[in-house]
Amino acid sequence: MMKPLLTALTALALGALALTAQAEELKVMTSGGFTAAYKLLGPQYAKQSGDSLDTILGPSMGKAPEAIPNRLARGEHADVVIMVGYALDDLIKQGKVDPASRVELADSRIGLVVKDGAPKPAIGTDAELKAVLLKAKSVAYSDSASGVYVEKELFKKLGMPAKGTMVERIPVAEKVAKGDYEVGLQQVAELLPVPGVTYVGKIPEDVQSVTRFAAGIPVNAEHPTQAKALLRYLASPEAQPVVQSTGLDSVSH
Repeated sequence: MMKPLLTALTALALGALALTAQAEELKVMTSGGFTAAYKLLGPQYAKQSGDSLDTILGPSMGKAPEAIPNRLARGEHADVVIMVGYALDDLIKQGKVDPASRVELADSRIGLVVKDGAPKPAIGTDAELKAVLLKAKSVAYSDSASGVYVEKELFKKLGMPAKGTMVERIPVAEKVAKGDYEVGLQQVAELLPVPGVTYVGKIPEDVQSVTRFAAGIPVNAEHPTQAKALLRYLASPEAQPVVQSTGLDSVSH
């Protein structure tokens, strides 16, 4: 009697473990540039895997308490972090993210928006972009990777004095849509989803900054196996049409 009973109990326990493994809640921290793609791909992954995704938004860097490094520094837990590649590398160097887990996701370029109804300027050449920025009464850029580049390098490359305001937390296009700023610069994938603005285009390639988005698994992740499966899916060939539809460029593997 005891042997069949033990066998049955073992089978039940293994079945329960299998069910648990198939239906975990993954905590995902993602930063702006990849968020539009993630919002489309996440539900597809959840449907396929049975896992649910608890998503927390925050920039890849900066002083805001919502920034992913600051969240992790406070002891917040995550199974997956999706962020600017070099910011992820910093977390790997600090021992907070498993270096073997790093996955390349997409490249993001900077674009420009104006408020809906405003004339759509030409920015196809360096001279045209410089003229637009010089003429603009106000310029906004983000507090993440693209904004750091605009503030520290873009104006210098264009041979003009730095101008504008770094906007914390709030998407730049939202501020332009409200009329707070005349021109907004941010990664294309963060501009496209926002209503009330006209997307003008990417800035010229010779003054462009390409930001690589990557993902990794924190060393204290509660569900590393499931997290690895999610990252595999986000970087997969079948995910690329969705990635590209949000204004990102696929990574060449």
